[in-house]
Amino acid sequence: MEFYETTLSSKQMFSGNLLKLRVDEVLLPNGRKSTREIVEHPGAVAVVAITENDEVLMVRQYRKAIERELLEIPAGKLEEGESREVCVERELMEETGYFPNELTYLTSFYTSPGFSNEILHLFIAKNLIKKSRDADFDEYLQAEKVPFEEAINKIRTGEIVDSKTITGLLLAYDQIKGDL
Repeated sequence: MEFYETTLSSKQMFSGNLLKLRVDEVLLPNGRKSTREIVEHPGAVAVVAITENDEVLMVRQYRKAIERELLEIPAGKLEEGESREVCVERELMEETGYFPNELTYLTSFYTSPGFSNEILHLFIAKNLIKKSRDADFDEYLQAEKVPFEEAINKIRTGEIVDSKTITGLLLAYDQIKGDL
């Protein structure tokens, strides 16, 4: 069976500061037509920043889309022309006030490929230097240090439910500490 859809037409429905929405008419492998609603996103980074005391720098913030507060690893969208590494450094500084002297790339993954092209690039940061936090004007968050083992346990207990945070913490833990 062939798994490919041919785009017949594409219509931009919305263009905002963060994302765009388009509707594509597609030809399916079986010859039928259908539509696909696609959220276009510029891509993002996320970072598991680990202190010398084996703590993970995390941020607590309210997420309007789900109407609740979440505990997450620092993350943010790529600016046009910005490298992934520069974006990690910028986002970590904005959200926690720490600068990473050592970055290790872990992986990249699509966050919701059923309706979005957003790709997230995941890193580990070490050898952190405390500087001053330079938050965005519209970001209200609280930086927290969580012992690495405790952060992993928060996944198991359901306190951490954010997919990038779960993915990042588990991959970083596996790389640093060995098998879960």
